[in-house]
Amino acid sequence: MTGREESTSSRTDDPGAPGTGPADRVAVRRVPALVTALADARDLPDGSGRLVALERLAERADAAGDARTAVEARFALIEAYLLHGDRWRLVEPVRRCRAAADHRPELLTDAEAASLLRYQRYAVEALLGTPRVGLDQTRSLLDDLAHRVGADGPDAPTVAELRCRIADHLGDEPTARHWYQRWAGTRPGPAGGCPGCAPARRAELLAGWGEWRAALAELREGAGEPEDCTDQPERALVAGLLPGLRAGEPERAASAHVRAYRRHRRERAAFPYLAAHLRFCALGGHLERGLDVLAEQLPRLDRPTDDLAAMEFAAAGALVCGLAVEAGLGGRTLRRPAYGDRPATEPDVATLGALLVGVASELAGSFDARNGTGHHSGRMAAWLAERPLAAPVPLPADEPVEQSEAVRPLDEPDTDRAGDSRADDGLGERELVALTLDMITAALDRRGDRYLVDEGGTVVGRWGAAVIQFRRAGERGEVLHTRAMAVRRLPVARRAEAYAFCNAWNHDRLLPKAYAHDLGEELVLAGDVATDLAHGVAPAQLLVLVDAAIATGVAYAEAVAALP
Repeated sequence: MTGREESTSSRTDDPGAPGTGPADRVAVRRVPALVTALADARDLPDGSGRLVALERLAERADAAGDARTAVEARFALIEAYLLHGDRWRLVEPVRRCRAAADHRPELLTDAEAASLLRYQRYAVEALLGTPRVGLDQTRSLLDDLAHRVGADGPDAPTVAELRCRIADHLGDEPTARHWYQRWAGTRPGPAGGCPGCAPARRAELLAGWGEWRAALAELREGAGEPEDCTDQPERALVAGLLPGLRAGEPERAASAHVRAYRRHRRERAAFPYLAAHLRFCALGGHLERGLDVLAEQLPRLDRPTDDLAAMEFAAAGALVCGLAVEAGLGGRTLRRPAYGDRPATEPDVATLGALLVGVASELAGSFDARNGTGHHSGRMAAWLAERPLAAPVPLPADEPVEQSEAVRPLDEPDTDRAGDSRADDGLGERELVALTLDMITAALDRRGDRYLVDEGGTVVGRWGAAVIQFRRAGERGEVLHTRAMAVRRLPVARRAEAYAFCNAWNHDRLLPKAYAHDLGEELVLAGDVATDLAHGVAPAQLLVLVDAAIATGVAYAEAVAALP
């Protein structure tokens, strides 16, 4: 089939078009060869090959005049960039999708138009995480977003938040405070992100301005929000670490650190919170703990989620090292794994501290060069000049933090090293054993999740828009069965649409296997994942399976929630 072969079809015939229904039937010109190529690109494994294929396909679709395929390819690109933490790459595909939709509004369903608003917000936020995004580009996107949502629309607080955070990022505190007043006390609109995280974002700003008690008050007022948020309560706990120390509540801060780090130590997306954990250890007088955390998390600095998080992690780690040297701990060595062409090393604390200062200073200089200010260089220098705020208080009991537990990037093979093993309930992390209910709950405990166990031994919890169940199935309980159910339910009159959605999901995604369950008056959209563990499972492997089940289950439920 050649690129000149084309057809005119409805989007409802395309299983890759989310959120379509009878009201969305709009004839669009499609090139069948490109539609097939898009399906093939979506089936590629996650990684650079898939990204390149989608980028090239979008350009081919532009050249062929297949605007719908071009938009679908760029939507897939945006989702891939978000998955891999490459938010700085969002600007161009968002801009191109926005231009296409403005020229031909019929290209997008209502659900896709709402998603594009969220993606536009993410593209604006990318400025905060990396100096690789231009100020003018970002301001243009933000002004366009403000025009679209209007001064009194439900997403007006989102625009105020973005203007506040960008002004704060540039070091313009008066302007940031002006927009903060327009944002404070509001709930995010459809494009505004998670309501449960908004109090934490506001508390982080207040803490940066030195308003410790106001930050804690903001967190207390927002305590009723997090029940539907997968990042909570740990994000709020981290936002209160430094304010708690400075406001004279070290015991509360110590408890919050231990509880939040229990989860953040293993989640790749939690990298931006590690700087606060390290600063707590440094300023709370827990230098041994701080060195343990730094040793465990140092591999993440090679593959950070963004440049801002890398800068802050490096500065906070350098602070720990500097204070440790002053306390007589400078002779301790910390293992820095090999990465790329760099060999593995074991620098002492003083040497590592100097290296981290260099990383933080270089990144701060890059931000300041882009911004035309000296704000971040000054901010990192202020961090490095900090000193302990109070005598250390005892930390609550927790799992030991061992250097052998260093977090590896998610795409790096988990190869065994001599002596690299831990005990978990008396079992080696990599020892294969029969699946048990206790192993399932232990994996969730290690993540810091909340759950219930019913009388039949089914573990049930809620993560955002999903209710997820874990149970043992099979004749000997050798199958890990996970079921994710979307909180949102559809009326039975939308059965055909629900079936089309599930078919599209099963066409494009491996997990979970989606289906619609008819309850008579309404439909439950659910998904299953079953893993045969007849030959046993290691605790470390089970944790990966649980992580994957929750991540894919939440993504499925969020897609259901986004249906019109």
